[in-house]
This record gives sequence, C-alpha cells and structure tokens, in this order.
Amino acid sequence: MAISAVIGLGNPGTEYEKSRHNVGFRVVDELARRWRVVSWERRYHALVGQRSGSRPTLLVKPQTFMNLSGDAVARLCRGTGLTPPECLVIVDDVELPLGQLRVRERGGAGTHNGLRSITEAIGEAFPRLRLGVCGAEPWRDLADYVLAEFGTDEAVEAGDMVLRAAACVEMALHAGLARAATHFNRIPDQQP
Repeated sequence: MAISAVIGLGNPGTEYEKSRHNVGFRVVDELARRWRVVSWERRYHALVGQRSGSRPTLLVKPQTFMNLSGDAVARLCRGTGLTPPECLVIVDDVELPLGQLRVRERGGAGTHNGLRSITEAIGEAFPRLRLGVCGAEPWRDLADYVLAEFGTDEAVEAGDMVLRAAACVEMALHAGLARAATHFNRIPDQQP
C-alpha cells in the first residue's frame, strides 16, 4: 500500500527543537522545505501540511507531546480515512548509533513511548523509519538524554542523518519501502 502521510514524532515548543527526541520533526521540516510546503493547519492535534501534485502526501507533526502521539495519529487516520500501512512514522531511536537509519514495514514499540502510544492507538501495522541518536558518550537517565540537544561534535552528523532520512522517505514514496530499506538500512559509512 502506498504511503500517504509522513508523520514525524517530536515535542512541540522551541525548547525541544534541537533535542534528540525531535529528529522526526526535523525530517518533516526538511521534506517541507524540499517540497515547498509552507502552509500548515492545526488538525487532529497536529500540524498538517500537504504536498500537492499528482500524488498528494500529508506531512504531520503531532502536537500532543511524544508520549501521547497515538492520539494525534488515530485522529488523523479517522479524519482522513487513512489506514496504518499508509502512515510512515519517523522517530528517534536510542538503540541505534548516531546516524544509522532503519526502515521497517511494521514492528513493535521497543522502549519508545511515542511508538508505544501509536501502537496502542492503531496497532503495529504501520511503517516506521528509526533514526539513530545514540552518541559515543554514555547516558544515565533516558528521558534527560533524549530531551537534550546533540553535542557540538554530534550536530553535523545529526544534520547529515536528517538529510539522508528525508532522501529515504522520498525513495520509499517513489520506489517502495523495501527498496528504501535496502538502500538506507546500512551503517552511515557504508552509504553509497
């Protein structure tokens, strides 16, 4: 089934903009820049933009805070008639090293509260793109870690990851999830 909505997870508010938890928002913002989406509406407890053209695609940033993302995604599905397989969710992942991408057609939530909220609301049958945010420095408190900004030495790599993730989404939209996974589910040093 074709992807009709790209949903980036994050937390609303300027204090969270550069946090590890907000890389999903950053990918959606990069896609909006590439697709020249400048108009956003508040609907379904989210900010929603739309790429026009022969294949319209919604860009979605839930405004419910990460742990309640499922509410916004469920409202979006009910309000638009989209099914979970049509909704690609982009999310940070502390289990993956900084810069690594992982595309999957479906799966569990793991330790991610945003994904847990979505799976509780609509099930596990939605595709997801996980972005590795685990840096070299160890962390003690998970919540503090994901709400913190990337370190100075990590910021460039995080920015590159966001650009690659946007390219991954575009490939998934045009060539399918399997092709995007084959191309992007590699360690960054192995990227073509």
